[in-house]
Amino acid sequence: MTYRTSSHTNNWNYPTAMRFGQGRIEEICDICREFGINSPLLVTDPGLVNLPMVQQIFDLCSSNLENCTIFSNLQPNPIEGNVEQGVQTFKSGNHDGVIALGGGSALDVGKAVALMVGQTRPIWDFEDREDWYTRADSDAIVPTIAIPTTSGTGSEVGRASVITDASDQTKKIIFHPKMLPVCVILDPEVTVGLPALLTAGVGMDALSHNLEAYCSPVYHPLAQGIAVEGMRLIRDWLEIACRDGANLEARSQMQVASSMGATAFQKGLGAMHSLSHPCGSILGTHHGTTNAVVMPYVLEFNTDAIDDRLTALARYLDLPNPSPESVVLWVLELRDRIGIPHTLSELGVSEENVTLFSKMAMLDPSTSTNPIKMTQVFFEDLYERSISGTIGVS
Repeated sequence: MTYRTSSHTNNWNYPTAMRFGQGRIEEICDICREFGINSPLLVTDPGLVNLPMVQQIFDLCSSNLENCTIFSNLQPNPIEGNVEQGVQTFKSGNHDGVIALGGGSALDVGKAVALMVGQTRPIWDFEDREDWYTRADSDAIVPTIAIPTTSGTGSEVGRASVITDASDQTKKIIFHPKMLPVCVILDPEVTVGLPALLTAGVGMDALSHNLEAYCSPVYHPLAQGIAVEGMRLIRDWLEIACRDGANLEARSQMQVASSMGATAFQKGLGAMHSLSHPCGSILGTHHGTTNAVVMPYVLEFNTDAIDDRLTALARYLDLPNPSPESVVLWVLELRDRIGIPHTLSELGVSEENVTLFSKMAMLDPSTSTNPIKMTQVFFEDLYERSISGTIGVS
């Protein structure tokens, strides 16, 4: 394959140490040594485990460090059992750190394993509620190095993992400040094999993070600036990445936009994620694609509360006739061009799911920072509109 190269390379230290640029994956052993990791557990997606890049990292670590083991027994929407098996593998191999390589599921499981290897309490005791993270033995959390292979979740710069509680099929956020990876490698070469439709889904996930953070009522000017620039990068590069997967400039810019989205959503998220999470935990829908489907319906619903903000965004993105409507139209047209479905029904969500999913959405932690205070009736209406494709009607 002929790559369309990217000349960008740099080291950043926000919100953690980051190595950005083509070929930076080859620095993995030096990075491990820098952070005291001599025997890493390599956590990756089952769909990636047999690819050359995983073997490359494994060979580098096996040849230059004391020991390396690969763990890949995890689900697209990971559950507690995946984390428990990872912890067992970590302990049996006498590992001292984690390399998390993959999409959001691998990154989340890797960070959760790093948290749980030294804990005596169950993982749900560290859910992101009040000060529950203080229950953890912070000295027992081992370092994680994160290498994202998709450009959507931004989990590489997050201090939490989303893990599904199989007992009630709810997604729960496990949080601790020390879950933030000690170093991130953003190497566009590891994203080249991502299919166009998956590139579209994860790219729209990055957009949803930036966009919902931007619309959140929480006051956080730093995150606000990051979010708006993240959306500009997505406007410029997502379609190119979908159309030409070997374009490393597009791939690298989408990696940056993804990390920016996850940094920005310190401001909180909103109803897009609240609607999406039940679909993923119960029906197994792809998270980013689901966010993309519900995005215009939520934007239209929230318009009265964010009219000025959306108009300002339209100006920044240089959209015609800047207004909230132009932002919704841009999203609709972008989705159509990159192959995102228009309705939740196309993802398998039906009317019979509405009541249960609405109850679950009300309990979702993203709900509290939606620009309009949500009710179960509002969620039911949004699900029904998203299932039927009703938009542009007040």
